[in-house]
Amino acid sequence: MRHTTTLRAALAASTHDRIVYDLDGIEGQYAALLRELPGVSVRFAMKACPVDEVLAALARVGAGCDAASPHEIAQALRAGVPAGRIHYGNTVKSDRNIAEAYRLGVRDFATDSLADVAALAVHAPGARVFCRLATSGEGALWGLSRKFGCSPEDAVLVLEAARAAGLTPSGLSVHVGSQQMTSEAWQRALDELAAVTEALNRRGILLDHVNLGGGLPALGVLDKRGRPLDPPLDKMFAVLRAGMQRLREVSASPLDFLLEPGRHLVADHGAIRAHVSRLSARRQLSGERQHWLYLSCGKFNGLYEMDELQYRLEFPTHPDPPYVPAVVAGPTCDSDDAYADEGGLVPVPAAAASGDPVWIFSCGAYATAYTTQGFNGFQPLPYTCIRGGGLSTGGTE
Repeated sequence: MRHTTTLRAALAASTHDRIVYDLDGIEGQYAALLRELPGVSVRFAMKACPVDEVLAALARVGAGCDAASPHEIAQALRAGVPAGRIHYGNTVKSDRNIAEAYRLGVRDFATDSLADVAALAVHAPGARVFCRLATSGEGALWGLSRKFGCSPEDAVLVLEAARAAGLTPSGLSVHVGSQQMTSEAWQRALDELAAVTEALNRRGILLDHVNLGGGLPALGVLDKRGRPLDPPLDKMFAVLRAGMQRLREVSASPLDFLLEPGRHLVADHGAIRAHVSRLSARRQLSGERQHWLYLSCGKFNGLYEMDELQYRLEFPTHPDPPYVPAVVAGPTCDSDDAYADEGGLVPVPAAAASGDPVWIFSCGAYATAYTTQGFNGFQPLPYTCIRGGGLSTGGTE
């Protein structure tokens, strides 16, 4: 996986641990996405990277935000995202959440139940409603198949209830699962969207939008055994383009399309400068001698997704063999703060010593979002945002 020269230069210049975001790279990824899916409006899933500078950069090039709470909505507004480009994409929200989002100017709300529609009618009168269809999540690292979405039959009832309550039944939405690895998942979702659109046509509910949700993958991460994931991105885009055309053909009204990418925009354009806490070896109960690489950051301060994937590591002060296969773990006193549960040992320089820098790539998604406030006393990593030339554009210390 290619990483930008400016990102590598920023890691090399860092003498302390930090997360680095390449704003030029993120904007370039956004432009590439629009070239593949022309005419689609992007609502960045800000949960993937709730960093003010990232939100502002995407807002400047035309993206909006998919927000999950009034706090996220307020942050997006402060970053320069117009309220008209903010979608309240969480189907789980209290009366107070709805009223506060409406007060902040948001008018687009996801829903998946009659109870939520009734609350929207009271606390967000006249709002535009998108009904989320459930998906199986098959083919994704994180399926998202239980908590959100309703059946096609219920979707029709939900949007009929929205119309009766004075809301605007604006659209349908789906989410095929986070880090989706198959084009077939998109095809199944698009087929279902087409069927529900036709059912709504017959009831006189004419949609104006379809929200294709998130799920587009990052390219630079590895599976739990350390192998490249290699998602078929070109085929995914081809399926999406064909599906969008089909939806336009079956709809009784003109349709526009939204997309809610998160990790696809930011994961491969963020990296962490960490350091080695210790490389050690000890005999396990099985009798096998096992190497362990303990890093200065782990599941609770930057690498939360290590349960399902591996991050690419580089050791700039030890680029050459010999290597030893090691379990990689974070610094905390928590047994979940490690990965190698499926044999995914990582080649580590045998000469690695405490204090040596480690570069961790493709961790721009969820690195800050899932960080704790200091589990076991290990503090959240500061971050820096860079542009061409390696200049900092802000961050935390």
